[in-house]
Amino acid sequence: MTVPSQPVVFQPIDSRVRIGHVHLKVANLERALNFYCGALGFELQQRFGTQAAFISAGGYHHHIGLNTWESQGGSPPPPRCTGLYHLAILYPTRALLADALRRVVAAGMELDGAADHGVSEALYLRDPDGNGVELYWDRPEKNWPKTAAGELAMFTRPLNLNDLLGAASSSHSN
Repeated sequence: MTVPSQPVVFQPIDSRVRIGHVHLKVANLERALNFYCGALGFELQQRFGTQAAFISAGGYHHHIGLNTWESQGGSPPPPRCTGLYHLAILYPTRALLADALRRVVAAGMELDGAADHGVSEALYLRDPDGNGVELYWDRPEKNWPKTAAGELAMFTRPLNLNDLLGAASSSHSN
């Protein structure tokens, strides 16, 4: 393959294109299922013994594939390596993100961080295999921060977890 000397300019891809699912190599399928299905609440759609499982929200064929095909008993990649930084799970509302936080706390899992990005609020943690997981919700686009010139102005600020948990409490009382 020849690399062009000048950057190639392409038109943007169709706006309907979406990331469909992610496949993760895991060391222990049962442990991964306990995290993703037990703690986070995804549903098992199909399982292939101790080698693979496909899980989703809402009955979709799979949002996350978990497999041990090349990783049974393996260890997480060392720091400063290429690979997956994190997978991001989008919740449709702030109340549902708050419920995810409640599940994480109830399961005794630790957060790596929590941030308000202006466009979204996000929780960061690791699955049992050390894969980064982001749980987040997007604010309505009309509320996204903009510069005076109208450009997107994302930021990273601490997220108030007690305030977020309050969103779960208020949604259950309705």
